[in-house]
Amino acid sequence: MTTEDHDLSQFHAHGALPLPPADSEGWLEHDGARIWHASYGAGEAVILLHGGLGHSGNWGYQLPALREAGYRAVLIDSRGHGRSTRDERPYSYELMASDVLAVMDKLGLDKARFVGWSDGACIALVLAAKAPARSAGVFFFACNMDPSGTKEMEPSPALDRCFARHRRDYAALSATPDGFEPFVAAVSAMMQTQPNYSARDLAAIDTPVAVVLGEHDEFIRREHAAYLADTIPGASLTILPGVSHFAPLQKPALFNRTVLAFLDGLPVRP
Repeated sequence: MTTEDHDLSQFHAHGALPLPPADSEGWLEHDGARIWHASYGAGEAVILLHGGLGHSGNWGYQLPALREAGYRAVLIDSRGHGRSTRDERPYSYELMASDVLAVMDKLGLDKARFVGWSDGACIALVLAAKAPARSAGVFFFACNMDPSGTKEMEPSPALDRCFARHRRDYAALSATPDGFEPFVAAVSAMMQTQPNYSARDLAAIDTPVAVVLGEHDEFIRREHAAYLADTIPGASLTILPGVSHFAPLQKPALFNRTVLAFLDGLPVRP
């Protein structure tokens, strides 16, 4: 993968690399929402969970690498994001984690490896905490597990480009294409107070975890990432050089190597 998009200008103009046709895709009716999901390839299942305001298409540069490495990649649009719908209840990471478990049940996956980006990382770690038997490992990229882990956001052209891309994608994919502003408000309200895991909660997590952060992340404090790695038993910490919160787009080759090193290091199921 040679494509690099440091200032997100390509993402702003075109999005990530388009997803190929799925081997299977559909919707699952679960707890007041229709959850879109798709599956690609065979092998050990890796569930990719996108960030807040985004959708599964943001993984366009990662999907080919996972398939070439022999993994089955499963994409899920979080409730209210992308093609998935939501009801009027407030967002919560626990609710979105329950959607992921429901998709796993539908696909017959008793256990999976998780790669999460931002909100998707939080969803994956919440799932691992609530249902440890279902998680073979979590690649936790660019998120916090309590409100103290976030920075005060500073506007930038790159963030403006990302937000504009999210707005266009929402209008193109959502069942409520005119509802972007209420959607952003609802997701933002969740982020203000959630997640809120204590050190004791983190210490009880029993799954392999790689805590990964971009060197120039716009939203997450580096000391918080270090705290997570120190507090979650056996967790590792990796700082990706020269990238920010958007490393999967900025330097896909670097990001993909880091993901695959973690996934390939997990025990192979019999």
